[in-house]
Amino acid sequence: MSDTTSRTQSATIERERPSAATGGVGTSLVHKDPAGDRGRTSISDIVVAKIAGIATREIDGVQDVGGAAERVVGRVREALPGATTSTTQGIAVEVGERQAAVDVSIVADYGVAIHQLAAAIRRNVITAIEQMTGLEVTEVNVTVHDIRFEDDDEGVDETPRVQ
Repeated sequence: MSDTTSRTQSATIERERPSAATGGVGTSLVHKDPAGDRGRTSISDIVVAKIAGIATREIDGVQDVGGAAERVVGRVREALPGATTSTTQGIAVEVGERQAAVDVSIVADYGVAIHQLAAAIRRNVITAIEQMTGLEVTEVNVTVHDIRFEDDDEGVDETPRVQ
């Protein structure tokens, strides 16, 4: 194969196993240049999950991300000084050599058409992951765990009402 041909072909992607260099945690993708002399790019699974989490939160109508237990842990984490919200809360990814699948768990705002909300989440997650990583997203599964009313976060008014 000539150098010109190899340079015009797209890079191949191979799975890299966890190593001591990455702390043995998670896995990553390795994009190899066919010419072999221009380096490679590794993308960790956590990166794909963060992209999906941010893309999900960008959609109007998503009140929160994660199931009940994840949201409780998230609130505890936010209460700790110096801690931040986890961008991967409620997101699970399976990343293969060239493809990724994503599971998203959300709480929706009351009054939002859930089927349209799920479609918007899918579009945004797919676009973000494919543009940023080059992976093909095969599916985005959306689970709606709850709906939130506007007054859910305001607390209960204990004052008697006059009728």
